[in-house]
Amino acid sequence: MWLVIAQSPLSGAWRRMTDRTFYGVYQANAFDMAIMVPYFLILLILASYGLHRYWLVYNFFKYRKNIPGPPPPVTEWPKVTIQLPIYNERYVIERLVEAVSRFDYPRDKMQIQVLDDSTDETVAVARACVERYHALGLDISYLHRNNREGYKAGALGEGLKSASGEFIAIFDADFQPYPDFLRRTLPYFADPRMGMIQTRWTYMNQHYSALTEVETILLDGHFVIEHGSRSRRGTFFNFNGTAGVWRRAAIEDAGGWQHDTLTEDTDLSYRAQMRGWHFVYQPEVECPSELPVEMNSFKAQQARWSKGLIQTAIKILPRVLRSKQPLHVKAEAFFHLTANISYPLMILLSTMLLPAMIVRFYQGWFQMLVIDLPLFLASTCSISSFYLTAQRDLRPKTWKRTFLYLPFVMAVGIGLAVRNSIAVIEALLGIKSEFARTAKYHIQEQGDSWLSKTYRKKAGWLPWVEIALGLYFAATVAYAIQNENYATIPFLLLFVGGYLYTGLMSLGQGYFHRLRFGVSSATESRPAATGAPSF
Repeated sequence: MWLVIAQSPLSGAWRRMTDRTFYGVYQANAFDMAIMVPYFLILLILASYGLHRYWLVYNFFKYRKNIPGPPPPVTEWPKVTIQLPIYNERYVIERLVEAVSRFDYPRDKMQIQVLDDSTDETVAVARACVERYHALGLDISYLHRNNREGYKAGALGEGLKSASGEFIAIFDADFQPYPDFLRRTLPYFADPRMGMIQTRWTYMNQHYSALTEVETILLDGHFVIEHGSRSRRGTFFNFNGTAGVWRRAAIEDAGGWQHDTLTEDTDLSYRAQMRGWHFVYQPEVECPSELPVEMNSFKAQQARWSKGLIQTAIKILPRVLRSKQPLHVKAEAFFHLTANISYPLMILLSTMLLPAMIVRFYQGWFQMLVIDLPLFLASTCSISSFYLTAQRDLRPKTWKRTFLYLPFVMAVGIGLAVRNSIAVIEALLGIKSEFARTAKYHIQEQGDSWLSKTYRKKAGWLPWVEIALGLYFAATVAYAIQNENYATIPFLLLFVGGYLYTGLMSLGQGYFHRLRFGVSSATESRPAATGAPSF
């Protein structure tokens, strides 16, 4: 038995870890220092953001009692303008208008604006839909712009000019709010300094695919832990662009909608809170939405958010840091707005891992255990605690199934690094880009298909870079196995899986989709519920 143990891979790995062959012999040279100094600097920065995730989880529990109590009863319901900004949303606009038309709210106190910047058949679909509901007695109007000046922010600002409501509710095209949405949110505006109410997103197509399962976990982490922790602690948090209600006076007092960033919602949120307006997060009020089912659309969405937050950091963060806000508010604003800087750092770390492994091999395994491993754990294991805590809070009976998806969640986060890094670098260099909308296909059930529908995004050249990185890490895994560096293999496999998955799905998701559903790429035929032409 002892002979078997002595010849096992684990025994060999232990001998390597405790081998002192190079002790006192190895001397670092200039090349080694050129690798190791930036390597550890990047690890330290990533570890600091990882520790911040632990801090968010800690505050989530420490301040769990700091939640708003029940609002006072409403004696007279106020006038509300509901804005529905859309751009080429022919598959989902009718579903959205139908959901809003079912609001359990006084009709004479509700104004609906369809703010359409579309350039395709959506114009006919949306106009016919508005005319239909207007004929049924709903106060609904259709506003179409011939240009996309200011993109979504420009459309919202234009609609505000003719808005008659004291409060402004906003819903993106892929949302389907419940009938009691306004009755459950507006009572909190009894506080005259209440500026915005944000509700929690849920997902009607969560179980559509492995990708949508991962997206659900990622977004739940944001809404449960990030919003929950920041709102309970009393730090700044942001309106998510949809499924929320603003006091019109707060929008105007903060300077209105501005379109110099791609996250106009976060920009306005920080400006309003700097002006003293209060925000409330209502996780118990849910608003169903449709998740992106196509990898390229998902990547475009994430890149827009990444770029927009860095743009907002450049614009807003200096004002926050110079303000008289408490230190914990400033610190949280810094980590919130700059978190996406981790993506280009992750790419740099990716390219340095193999040479760093070679250099560290000659420096001794004990140093790797004492120095490298804690930094890696701080950078990566915080992700597990972050998302597991969110799922346990939301789904106490089924949260353990999240363990199965955690490696996939981490791998997808790594795989997004290439696209998001370019977005972050563009923001840092001041390079402007258009507001890239996220394609929606009216996908609600597993049997629904998007393959024959328009709006699919082209993959471009980035997936080939992702695949190349995946192969590079496969070679790194081979090197680790050859040198019996088994402790690093689980981390390296996340990089292999993440880059290969995002790259291959970006290039071949249509092919994989056909295999799954047996659908063809024939031109779609869609019935027109509103009398608009079929497409």
